Amino acid sequence: MSGRTVDTAVPGRVGDLPTEAVNFLRQCADELHWSDSEHTERRAQVLAEIDRSGTYVHRSDELAFGARLAWRHHTRCIGQLYWRTLQVRDRRHVHTVDGVVDQLNQHLAEAFDGGRIRPVITVFAPQGAPCPTPTLLSPQLVRYAGYRMPDGTRRGDPANQALTTQMIALGWAPRWGDFDRLPVLLRSADGDLVWREVDERNCPDVPIAHPTHGRLVDTDLRWYAFPTVADMRLEIGGISYPTAPFSGWYVATEIGARNFGDTDRYDLLPKVAARLGIDTSNDRTLWKDRAQIELTAAVLASYESAGIRVLDHHTMTDQFHRYVEARRRAGASVHAEWAWIVPPIGASATPVYRQTYDPTVVRPNFFR
Repeated sequence: MSGRTVDTAVPGRVGDLPTEAVNFLRQCADELHWSDSEHTERRAQVLAEIDRSGTYVHRSDELAFGARLAWRHHTRCIGQLYWRTLQVRDRRHVHTVDGVVDQLNQHLAEAFDGGRIRPVITVFAPQGAPCPTPTLLSPQLVRYAGYRMPDGTRRGDPANQALTTQMIALGWAPRWGDFDRLPVLLRSADGDLVWREVDERNCPDVPIAHPTHGRLVDTDLRWYAFPTVADMRLEIGGISYPTAPFSGWYVATEIGARNFGDTDRYDLLPKVAARLGIDTSNDRTLWKDRAQIELTAAVLASYESAGIRVLDHHTMTDQFHRYVEARRRAGASVHAEWAWIVPPIGASATPVYRQTYDPTVVRPNFFR
């Protein structure tokens, strides 16, 4: 549901294909309420197809269900409650760079939905397909450039400095600002690196200002409306989909506390504290905590003013906790990593803080 929800270092090996396929079809049968005969017939079809060709093709309903299961299974996503609402766009027939970029723009427009922000995934051709799809190399479809200036200072988002350098080498013209949008980087089916711009109107920037303090820093602070993770591999039933961008909405702490506050990102806490008149000479003043909170409050107010969906960490953790409890009462398991579920501020005030979760990675899932 966010920029950090699917950033996992867990290896994504495709196991024994017939076994993976049979396990997935069993999940389909159980949760989609297939009849015994339907399950038996489909299982026989898939195994025969694998025996004949070495692979198999998912039906559209299987692809959609598999993508939703991958979201539900992902251990670093606090938005699992919404897994059934994921809109799955089957674009396995699109194989050109321009065709993919056109679909990326459509994807962003559908996810933005006038600010309501809908969870959307677009799935392109699987690995090993006769006509392969270009691969997305950008970590998200929207990212801000990061620069190392001649005097050694940084501008923009340091997380994207290497990507920015690569873009410049490929011919992109830098603008040397703090919030310059990078193009999307792709590897074509022929192995060439290419970049393309996406339409900013489909994921607009949100100007950030505090509801009572106004501007918190000496730059036009902003962030894009929603994250779209682009460099993850979707695996369903042993079939790997290397190009499957996924959009959701933000939790405000991801922007205010992490993207703006982390020392290896925009590192704005000292500037915000100075703007608010907080003593930064001693950590006992809790200036870092106070600056994080005010930045996050500014994000919440700014997104609300812009009419763009964003959740606060208390609402999100409460929803996740109720989802986990309901799943457990039903005898079902929830897989999650505690460190990725507990928010970066106000942790002990949330219902997830004292909980434990099973971090086991199960498939379908997303992998780096």
